[in-house]
Amino acid sequence: MSDARPIRAALLSVYHKDRLAPLVATLRRLGVTLYSTGGTQKFLEEQGAEVIAVEDLTGFPEVFGGRVKTLHPKVFGGILHRRHEAGDLAQAEQHGIPPIDLVVVDLYPFEETVASGAAEQDVIEKIDIGGIALLRAAAKNYRDVLVISSREQYEAVTQLLDKTNGSPSIDDRRHYAAAAFQATSHYDTEIFKYVSQGTTLEAQVPTTSLRYGENPHQAGTFHGDLTALFDQLHGKQLSYNNLVDVDAAVQLMREFAGGPPAVAILKHTNACGVAQAATLEKAYINALACDPVSAFGGVIIVNQEVDLATAQELNKLFFEVLIAPGFAAEALPVLQSKKNRILLRQKPVAFPSKLVKTLLNGIIEQDADLQTETAADFRTVTRSAPTADETAALEFALKICKHTKSNTIVLARPGQLLASGVGQTSRVDALRQAIEKAGSFGFDLHGAVMASDAFFPFPDCVEIAAAAGVRAVVQPGGSIKDQDSIDACDRLGLAMVLTGVRHFKH
Repeated sequence: MSDARPIRAALLSVYHKDRLAPLVATLRRLGVTLYSTGGTQKFLEEQGAEVIAVEDLTGFPEVFGGRVKTLHPKVFGGILHRRHEAGDLAQAEQHGIPPIDLVVVDLYPFEETVASGAAEQDVIEKIDIGGIALLRAAAKNYRDVLVISSREQYEAVTQLLDKTNGSPSIDDRRHYAAAAFQATSHYDTEIFKYVSQGTTLEAQVPTTSLRYGENPHQAGTFHGDLTALFDQLHGKQLSYNNLVDVDAAVQLMREFAGGPPAVAILKHTNACGVAQAATLEKAYINALACDPVSAFGGVIIVNQEVDLATAQELNKLFFEVLIAPGFAAEALPVLQSKKNRILLRQKPVAFPSKLVKTLLNGIIEQDADLQTETAADFRTVTRSAPTADETAALEFALKICKHTKSNTIVLARPGQLLASGVGQTSRVDALRQAIEKAGSFGFDLHGAVMASDAFFPFPDCVEIAAAAGVRAVVQPGGSIKDQDSIDACDRLGLAMVLTGVRHFKH
């Protein structure tokens, strides 16, 4: 017998109604019986759907200001009874319990209410009881029932129902059941964190076991609440190396928060492509052009919602992780077409102001590097000053330089990384690596700018950069031989600015 199960009846109870209309249209086309309550019922009827009120199904009205609506045997029996068990079927018939094959729930926005600073009573009223129970019941009985636990899933499920003519497979139902349990687990954790404040049960730092550490022979564990920072919308579990790269990506993209569309592609914590442009799609294309080879299997982060055009471009590349503040409904199915691709929706969160790591037989701690220099911090030390475009490019390059392993040299133009030399034991080697890499991907460095994470001990870097076409340089200064590099710039017609701030990264 086929593991596909036709959907003949659905229960919809959602807080947010946006994105729901196409799914409703598909359910109507398939002739699905619709059950609903309150505001959801009103929305469905406005879409032209015929709806059976849950209270008509149960014979019991909503009570206590809507706190109790769906908690009834005729609802949960319709979801939980096993279609392959003769005894369950007989009891359902005996008690007049019709089967419910699809449950669509969008939970009350508890986290958002807490974040808004609302009064305690308002927060408590946003603790969803019926919705959580419906999700768990439907997910438990995934053998017979399909469950939708987020409005992010509406588009994909609509396409699934269209494709299967309303009869999803057991694999489809299990996938969405797992997502539902993930949603309820996170929801309950957030409630616990809020209610436990000031009690002896106050939330402890959660621990997540990883598949392994940096290498397969090393065990790995993450101590922290990833769900506070990300909603994972798709893909496999994050690995140790994923987490290291994701952290580097998030810290780099903080430099571009609130600015024009920006994209960064990282590999082994270093940026192999960064760009800003008028659109996110163009920024991605420019970022990928920097090093399309290293981008393969990398981590990508953006500072704006991913739209369909950008998603279609991204989908051409194999990458491990994509991080974004949001995903357009029509973009998600495109990006979810690869089974293991990890999609993370980033949420606002306060980051630690201290960095800690184990060292020798103890730990070492330092302040996070939160300083970023802008044109206001630049001190021109050469006869010629950088132009407006060069200054913009220097600011852009310096942001990337700060987040790249030392010794590093970054070559850029306004809004685009051209190449970088990373993790070299000498600054000259870093520069030569960057120049060679830029050439290998077809970039002309004439008019480019150069950023260095630390001072130049000798004028050789300036001389090599000038020969490659670089026209402006930013560096912290501080060498006893700064003047040698300044004189070389003047002799070769380059502009140089000093910041007075070093950005080593190890």
